[in-house]
Formats: sequence, structure tokens, C-alpha cells
Amino acid sequence: MTVLAHHTDTLTRDALAVLQPGFEGTTAPAWLLRRVGEGLTAVGLFGRNISSPDQLSALTAQLRAERDDVLVAIDEEGGDVTRLEVRGGSSFPGNLALGAVDDTELTRDVARELGHRLAECGVNLNWAPSADVNSNPDNPVIGVRSFGADTDLAARHTAAYVAGLQAAGVAACTKHFPGHGDTNVDSHHALPRIDVDLDTLTARELVPFRAAIEAGTKAVMSAHILVPALDPTRPATLSPRVLTGLLRKELGYEGLIVTDGMEMHAIAGTYGIERGSVLAIAAGADAICVGGGLADEATVLALRDALVAAVREGTLPEERLADAAARVRALADWTRLSRAAVTDAGAREGNAPDIGLTAARRAVLVSGSPTPVTAPYVATLAPVANIAVGDETPWGVAAELAGLLPGTESGVYPEGTGAGDVLAAAGERTVVAVVRDAHRHPWMIEALDALVAARPDTVVVEMGLPRAEPRGALYIATHGASRVCGRAAAEVIAGV
Repeated sequence: MTVLAHHTDTLTRDALAVLQPGFEGTTAPAWLLRRVGEGLTAVGLFGRNISSPDQLSALTAQLRAERDDVLVAIDEEGGDVTRLEVRGGSSFPGNLALGAVDDTELTRDVARELGHRLAECGVNLNWAPSADVNSNPDNPVIGVRSFGADTDLAARHTAAYVAGLQAAGVAACTKHFPGHGDTNVDSHHALPRIDVDLDTLTARELVPFRAAIEAGTKAVMSAHILVPALDPTRPATLSPRVLTGLLRKELGYEGLIVTDGMEMHAIAGTYGIERGSVLAIAAGADAICVGGGLADEATVLALRDALVAAVREGTLPEERLADAAARVRALADWTRLSRAAVTDAGAREGNAPDIGLTAARRAVLVSGSPTPVTAPYVATLAPVANIAVGDETPWGVAAELAGLLPGTESGVYPEGTGAGDVLAAAGERTVVAVVRDAHRHPWMIEALDALVAARPDTVVVEMGLPRAEPRGALYIATHGASRVCGRAAAEVIAGV
């Protein structure tokens, strides 16, 4: 092999190594396996790739047959954002519920059990936890994905979550740096802007990330947000000031920096995916997450070639690409060694398999006086789900309540329907009105007020951020919409 050919091969392998692409289907396509063999070091999985634990285990085994240390990443936050249980709802509450309980040992145990379940299926990198301080209650994309609005609470639970997840041999990826909690725009759709001063950022947004770094988080995910106090022109994902200056130099972080999904409109609609990926690596990112919306070989090849071309043109230093690839491979090696260590250790350190339900029960907040309910009518007032959560995962209390109270009936009501529609369907049954972030949706508040006025015995279940004034004879806040949160609320209603 000539020196030029060897150099080209090295560049190509390094360019492949920094990509974290997705794909369609529940088995690995031939093109993906071929690229793994050529140097692709990470693969991202989404709900479309998972049908059961056995199927997921077979899929990850397929990938490891090509490369034993391949990073298999997933966006499994528990709670509202689940990929492992996308079709039935998560067995674990999300961050807000854990923050509401405020027991860091519980948070660590929940994260460890979740980590064990991921590891058993061959997943070794989790794009979680969210360390964002939810300082803006109208935030359309974070909300219950945050541990809460209190900075110190978010910091201590972020650290506990990182420790628990990594104790199971699964690398944590703390997100969304430098903090996505004070936005009022979803970066899936546009580029959010946070206009706060540096002192506020330091005292609020950065504190949980410092805690995660001290806890040893193996990865940090950047946010597609513009923070003028840090960089007035480039979003964090593309900013040397944010990724290299702040995260690397000031905070002293040495682990892997992963971008949020590059196909999100905040990047794709402004810089474009290929240019954005080059700028991200040049800024200090080590891995390009892409595949939530783009999941084909053409995307992988286009990004690979864009990175190689940038090195040859001098717009991306070769040593920067090599350093990024080396960090990816170092994490892959850590996960391989951790997998072996956890397997050798054997037992799950006494974790109860139903710890998620235990946590969800502890997170429930109840006000009002429970009254006997026999066969209620459950009306779910359903907002449009944000992209991170997705609309394919079921939520609510209807299914769980029907299992406890036979004869329960239910209906789902989108924006545009009102109390009259619910009352007509409910007849004489007690109404259980289920909402999600009612404070962000005036139509929900209007419908709830009318329902309670017409039926004072109405039960209200808030499964989002409980910011609106409690309503109904019985008000239940679950601090999340996972399956176990629905179960916990149903138990309160049914009196069990």
C-alpha cells in the first residue's frame, strides 16, 4: 500500500469512527454491517429498531459479530422518552418524578436497573440523563425530562443517575450542554436562543454539568442552542468557545462530546448537515449523532466524505479528526471492559425488578378527598407530543385503570374538543380527566374548568409539569407520563 493510500484509508476510518448513524428495520442491513467492518464505531438505535428484548439482543449481537467493541447508543431516558418500551410505555419514571421524590439513592438505583436492562440487550451508550434545569416552565421540549427547576436538585440527581447507569456498564451521555432548560423553542423545529448573562449561566445551567463531570460521565451531548453570552454567532454544537473553551478547558472535561441529532432543524435548516458536521468536529465535538430522521447509507457516506474533504481542503485539522476518532474508540474500549466486569460481577446488587413502579408511586402528589369510583369514564385531553417524546408511545391512565376497575371506558380528545364532548360520552359515569402540561394549553384549562363546574366529583390527573392550579374533587400529579406513572395514579383512583 502506498503512503497516500494508507493516509486516505486512515482518514476514511477516522471519519467513519466519529459518526453515530441510525438505520431502518429490526435487523442490521448489509450496508451498515459493511461500514462497521470498515471503521464505523457507533450505531444509534430508535423506537423503529426495537420490537422486543430478544430481538434487540439479536440485533446488537449482529453488530458485535462485525466489531466486538461497537458502541450501540440509544435515547432511553425512561419516563416519557423511551425507546426500549416504545410500544407499551416505560417501566421507569422519568427525571421529574425522581426529582419530586428527591432521594438520590433511589435515582441511582433506578438508573442502575435501567442500565442493567440496556446492557442485557447489548446497548452500552445511553444518550441520558438530561441535566437541564427546567427554569422556563413553558419550555416545549424539556419539561418532565428535567429533574426540576432547582439547580442544586438537578445537579445531585444528575450525578446520581450517571453513577447508577455506569455501574451497570452503560456509558452515560449527559445532555444538553450548556443547558436547554430556559428555551421556549424546540430545537427540532428551529434554533432556540437563551438570553441570560454569564453569571446566570454559571450559577444555574452549568452546575449540573459540573456535577456530571465530577461523577465521571463518559459522554456529554451538546445542545443546538444559541447562547450569546458564550458565543453570539454560533450555536453551542458548532461553537469552539462552548465546546473547547468552556467544556474542555474551563470545566476540565476529557470524555466524549456527542452532538444532538444533526438532522434537527436548528442545524439542518441553518448550516446544513454536512457543513454542520464539519463545523461541529472542528469546534471540539467528537461524535456526530445522526439517524433519528435520516437513516440510510447515503447519509453516512455523504458525512464521511464531507469530513475527509474538509481535512484535505484545510478547513478541518487532521489532528482534530484523529483526536475525535481516538476518543470514540477509547469509549468503545471502556464499554467492552465494563461489560466484561459487570458480567463477572454477576448479581444486580439487590435491585428490585419493580423499582420503577416503586419510584413512580413515591412521586405521586395527591390533593383533595378520594371518593369511591366504580367504572369511570377516562377522558384524555391530548396535546401534540414533542418529537423527542414521539406520538407512538401510549400514555395516560385508561388502560391501567381498566385493569383495576372493570367496566372503565375511555376516549382521547385532541385540541378543539371541549367539556361538552366529554360529558356526552361519559353519561352518568365519574369523569377522570387526564392532561399533560395543562398550564401550556389554554384549551385544556378551559375544558377542565367546565368539567369541574358541571361535575364537581371530576378527578383530574396531571401527567406533565404540575404548574396549573389543582382542580377537581381529587387531583393527582404524577410528574410524568410513563406506564408506571399511569399505574401509580390508577391505584390512587381505585383505592388500592
